[in-house]
Amino acid sequence: MQSKKLAGPKPGPSTQKYLDIAEIKEDIVVLKDGTMRAVMIASSINFALKSEDEQRAIIQAYMQFLNSLEFPLQIVMQSRRLNIDGYIARLNEQSKKLDNDLLRAQINDYKTFIQELVSLGDIMTKRFYVVIPYDPLSNKRKGWFSKMKEVFTPVLTVKLKDERFQKQRGELMMRVSQLQSLLHGMSIETTLLDTQGLIELYYTVYNPQTFDTQKMQPEDRIRVEG
Repeated sequence: MQSKKLAGPKPGPSTQKYLDIAEIKEDIVVLKDGTMRAVMIASSINFALKSEDEQRAIIQAYMQFLNSLEFPLQIVMQSRRLNIDGYIARLNEQSKKLDNDLLRAQINDYKTFIQELVSLGDIMTKRFYVVIPYDPLSNKRKGWFSKMKEVFTPVLTVKLKDERFQKQRGELMMRVSQLQSLLHGMSIETTLLDTQGLIELYYTVYNPQTFDTQKMQPEDRIRVEG
């Protein structure tokens, strides 16, 4: 037997307990309340640099976009400090391959200049996301026979749940296609985040301080508690 002192403190509850996310699969975020989310990353428009005719056209397209919506959506802007670690690493690799000392010195000076510029200027990157929700009608009233059937036929229950998920996912994807078409009319290009992209997005949201130093593993190597 071990004393409580030797055994040490018991591990606390998992962080997943406090998140609204139940799982992320097939490019969809499933929340604990049964609702679903799809997330698109969108390009931006420099409205101030457009001509007056272009600005009026964009405003008109935006009005049509709002009037065409039949469901709620969320537009999120994420601001983060510009990370140039990858760029600096590539410069270092190129510098090692050079035989010309003058070119190597110029690359090193340029690298120092870029690092100081980003550090002193506090340069930020902005990303824009469109979150599309889907709230399926849940069957909350189940009869006694339905409940007993689920108990004694778990394989059938899993199959039905998967079929229901695929149907709901298809309806959500129809919303995504509709929004992509409407936003394209305003010269805004969008890309649907896949499962890996969604995991990385939420990882950066919940771990803003450690994202740059603790890179997350690929999707197939992540272990999630049940």
